[in-house]
Amino acid sequence: MAKTLTFGIMHLGIAFSVTYALTGSLAISGAITFIEPAVNTVAHYFFDKYWDRRERRGNHAGAEAGPEAPAAPRLAAA
Repeated sequence: MAKTLTFGIMHLGIAFSVTYALTGSLAISGAITFIEPAVNTVAHYFFDKYWDRRERRGNHAGAEAGPEAPAAPRLAAA
């Protein structure tokens, strides 16, 4: 958990630094620093829902296809 928290703080620091370097505005940099992770969090939620549906469809389609063909018999070593 400490590594995750540290990474989160580092991410916010980098986001602030980059946006401040680009804009020169503390207000814009501060807003972007906190808005971007919030938008990413919401996007990730919907992405996970989509991905779960995609995997369920893939697993369901594979089950309907039937069993795989049996492997070719092995020849005995001489």
